[in-house]
Amino acid sequence: QVQLVESGGGLVQPGGSLRLSCTASRFTLDYYAIGWFRQAPGKEREGVSCIGSSNSSTYYADSVKGRFTISRDNAKNTVYLQMNSLKHEETVVYYCNAKRQTLSTSYDYWGQGTQVTVSS
Repeated sequence: QVQLVESGGGLVQPGGSLRLSCTASRFTLDYYAIGWFRQAPGKEREGVSCIGSSNSSTYYADSVKGRFTISRDNAKNTVYLQMNSLKHEETVVYYCNAKRQTLSTSYDYWGQGTQVTVSS
């Protein structure tokens, strides 16, 4: 079964850091663009960061620029989101998404999410 699995969430103090991982099983992330999203209860899911497949270009939401870093390790079939200087309001569930578009088929996978809690 094709799966994306997020890990690395947990409890951290304001100003602290966490590194989230997004690992694929039964498919290879090399050809996929990967995005990290987050969603608070009752709110829309918002894009946080993404990384391209071919040239690994990156994008960050304004709210996380300079604090978050996305990277990929194709050998480990994993994409990471390093989150520094975390804020209380970033206590939400983080999701990763893998997308690939070929001439004939679209692929779109989501993980189950990992909870990040920023609290003292």
